[in-house]
Amino acid sequence: MRKISKQLILAMSLLAGLVFGINLVPGQTDLALAQQPTGSIPTVTGTPPGPFITVTYVEQINVRSGPSSTLYPVPVGVMLPGETAPALGISIGGDWIQIKYLGVPGNIGWVYAPLVSLSPNANLIPIDSPPTPTPLTTATINPTLAAAFIIETTPTRLPTFTPPEPLAVPTYENASNSGFGLPLGLVIIIVLIFGIFTGIIAIVRRSG
Repeated sequence: MRKISKQLILAMSLLAGLVFGINLVPGQTDLALAQQPTGSIPTVTGTPPGPFITVTYVEQINVRSGPSSTLYPVPVGVMLPGETAPALGISIGGDWIQIKYLGVPGNIGWVYAPLVSLSPNANLIPIDSPPTPTPLTTATINPTLAAAFIIETTPTRLPTFTPPEPLAVPTYENASNSGFGLPLGLVIIIVLIFGIFTGIIAIVRRSG
């Protein structure tokens, strides 16, 4: 009986010490209760509210400060395939879309419309192009360096023109004149008449 009383006293002493230790650390019970969630927990989705664009190109695309790759040649950032961003407006020609892009001046960028897809039923407002960037320095040419590439030419005197000798035109004698001073046509007619006359005489002799 005496043995049981000692064990009971020891158990009660341990219980009292545990309760006393808990009371020495204030706020622990309240902190545990404060960490318990109450009510509904809001869910976080990756789709931005309102109109948005999604990169559909198979590679990363450039984000520019204006709606042109020529007037705004230096990209301000990039977007990866499948990445989304809120759509703010569209260029006058409809080829570029203005998006919200954090980390750049004004948190605004432009992407090429054929490389992205626009969310359904999105109605974007046409927006004018921002000012084009101006070059920081103006290119100048060193006069000394430019002079080294200037080739000086020495003027040469043109050759004097010498007129050619007059052309000698050969002359030909008139071949129509015969050795007797008669025209060649007259000589032919005389020979022809003489031949006819000789033929007639020969025919008359044969008939007689």
